Amino acid sequence: MGAFHAYDIRGVYNKDFDKHTVYKVGYFLPQLLGADAVLVGRDCRTSSPEIHDYLLKGITDAGADVYDIGLSSTPMVYFGTANYGFKASVQITASHNPREYNGLKVSREKALPVGLATGLGQIQKWIEEGKPTPPAEKKGQVFQKEIKDDYLAFLRKYEANLEDLDLSFDLSNGMAGLLAHELFGEGEHRHYLYDTIDGTFPNHDPNPLIHDNVIALENSVKEHHSDAGVIFDGDADRVMFVDNEGKFIAPDMMIALLGHYFVDERGEKGIVLQDIRSSKAIGEYLSPMGCQVETWKVGRANAALKLREIDGLWGGELAGHYYFKDFFYSDSGLLASLLVLRVVGFLKKKGVTLAEAIAKIERYENSGEINYRVEDKAGAMDAVRDYFLKTEQSTKMMDFDGYRVEFPQWWFNIRPSNTEPYLRFLAEASSRELLDEKIAKVDEIIKGQFGGIR
Repeated sequence: MGAFHAYDIRGVYNKDFDKHTVYKVGYFLPQLLGADAVLVGRDCRTSSPEIHDYLLKGITDAGADVYDIGLSSTPMVYFGTANYGFKASVQITASHNPREYNGLKVSREKALPVGLATGLGQIQKWIEEGKPTPPAEKKGQVFQKEIKDDYLAFLRKYEANLEDLDLSFDLSNGMAGLLAHELFGEGEHRHYLYDTIDGTFPNHDPNPLIHDNVIALENSVKEHHSDAGVIFDGDADRVMFVDNEGKFIAPDMMIALLGHYFVDERGEKGIVLQDIRSSKAIGEYLSPMGCQVETWKVGRANAALKLREIDGLWGGELAGHYYFKDFFYSDSGLLASLLVLRVVGFLKKKGVTLAEAIAKIERYENSGEINYRVEDKAGAMDAVRDYFLKTEQSTKMMDFDGYRVEFPQWWFNIRPSNTEPYLRFLAEASSRELLDEKIAKVDEIIKGQFGGIR
């Protein structure tokens, strides 16, 4: 059962889970969510067809119908779930993980996420207990459902005239390839990399947070003098950006940049959500624009629910997820890219490049996430927190999703990974010297006292 995680079911296929696990998930899902029909989509991974077959068999054996949309991005499934009123849906995907991984992202009505604490834990318990799976007297049926055109029509409501922009795209051989050409157009000022949908991911892993995977896009931006570069992960729920100088942009910066769309263009001011790892610069940039920035836990299972709870306009995460009230409080890489590129076009008309716009937001030195492999994650977290609380005067502390402790000139977040055996540390400071000093102290505590390996 190593595939059940906080946000989804995911792991190396036929190692962490197999077709029998998938069948049981499918069988128990209608009961868990009170659904007589389940919307199902899948990504392009080579193991997805087998997982698809066993998932559908489990659902129909339980007596529920399946509406199968075929190859799809994860946001397409979110759209289909909410737009057509399904009580349950599953996207077969491992998102940004390497080719040998696969998994299941489960949603309930209104595209609300189902995580370990909101239902997947119950299915895991039923499987571990050996709960029987007798076929229903009347099995469900499988119906093919076409939703691509409706999703494309929805996205086109946010299109802008981007003819004045030169743009580079890396589709990572993933599911963004279903719609990207139709949305962003063709021609001499459009440069597409790895746009063939291929679940072996022959060019690079579909994870834009690993810099090696972004180098080809950075080079394309430099070669073509593009105004921006855009890269999607494997299932197109995440998107990240490269500026006009070929420099990767920290994804949380785009939360602030989106203020130019919502506030400047639409005239809307409201609540914006960021995750606990986000830069202090986000709030400092958006507050004068009339927005209130709230901080919450990492992950869609947390962020999508929180954005709905606070009725926020939009939100984002350091991992490149961007959530929108307009999109059922869910995340869509294509929608986020459309809105960001609207802003890039708007700024270009004012003579401002994307690099210049980000420079006005980014005010601090940032460590990026540092991962420590350590057995006693809780003990190491507490030790780091306690040391700095004893030696410095904090201005703010958050104790969800690990700890975020803020001081006048710097802050840090330390949290256990929900999916990997790591303790994750991130810090931001007013100078590189101060940042390096704090990182060295954390190294000393985690390595020296707890035998952590960085």
